[in-house]
Amino acid sequence: MKADSQTCSMSKPVVEVKVRAVAATSGGWAVFLGNEDKVFVMFVDQSVGTAITMFMQDTQKERPLTHDLVANILRALGAKIERVIVNDLQRGTYYARLVLIAENELQQKKVIEIDARPSDCIAMATAQHAPIYVSLDVWDEVEDVTETLRMIQEEGSQGEESGEEEDS
Repeated sequence: MKADSQTCSMSKPVVEVKVRAVAATSGGWAVFLGNEDKVFVMFVDQSVGTAITMFMQDTQKERPLTHDLVANILRALGAKIERVIVNDLQRGTYYARLVLIAENELQQKKVIEIDARPSDCIAMATAQHAPIYVSLDVWDEVEDVTETLRMIQEEGSQGEESGEEEDS
């Protein structure tokens, strides 16, 4: 488990992750985040899970979702999401920072960090194709569910294969 050369605002080492999968659960959605070394799961509410899925699939929406609205406001103000950092985990609750870069008409750049729900940060990063990082402290603490994700994906592909056979 290696730390990325990036660091979060407090100079903590971080690991870059991607959304590996999103799956509906009885109580919301499971978002699987990770890289080739490890995958962990974060549970989010239904609306954000649906939004992340739509952003991953580039689904066209009739009207902007809340995350689209925020992105449009940022763009209008000359700001963009530079990165997201899941920076803490306390008693099963994740914490994150949304890092923005704003540039004004004088071409002066400003870095802005905002405390935000990790689920919203992940949705916005997915929509804007911004990188997602996890602090090394959190990375070391989370359980590796790579095998669980693999099994879920295998079950999904077997279901698709059997569905295709029935259509033939």
